[in-house]
Amino acid sequence: VQLQASGGGSVQAGGSLRLSCAASRRTFTNNGMGWFRQAPGKEREFVAGISWNGGRSLYKDSVKGRFTISRDNGKNMVYLQMNSLKSEDTAVYYCAAARTAALTNQKELYNYWGQGTLVTVSS
Repeated sequence: VQLQASGGGSVQAGGSLRLSCAASRRTFTNNGMGWFRQAPGKEREFVAGISWNGGRSLYKDSVKGRFTISRDNGKNMVYLQMNSLKSEDTAVYYCAAARTAALTNQKELYNYWGQGTLVTVSS
């Protein structure tokens, strides 16, 4: 069971980044997937989630209209396109696989986690 996140980096406010998450097939094919983030001194929080077939997605209110989650089941990949980045988006971003195929924003329902990739947005 492996999730490998990449694509983080430093960007100025208003810029864009695309995060990628490579998943082993066993964790991926039938699982809802999500992106979470954790800023220094704060709890890990839900950012975006997508159902097993990509048919539905869910977003944290503060990223709606700026972030887009997508998945390519043929490549076992999940993506998070982040546009119009703000300084408050600075955090370590984690991809995660849910226990079920369903779409959820509940951290407790994700049982596989990647190692995290750092996003730094400077104002």
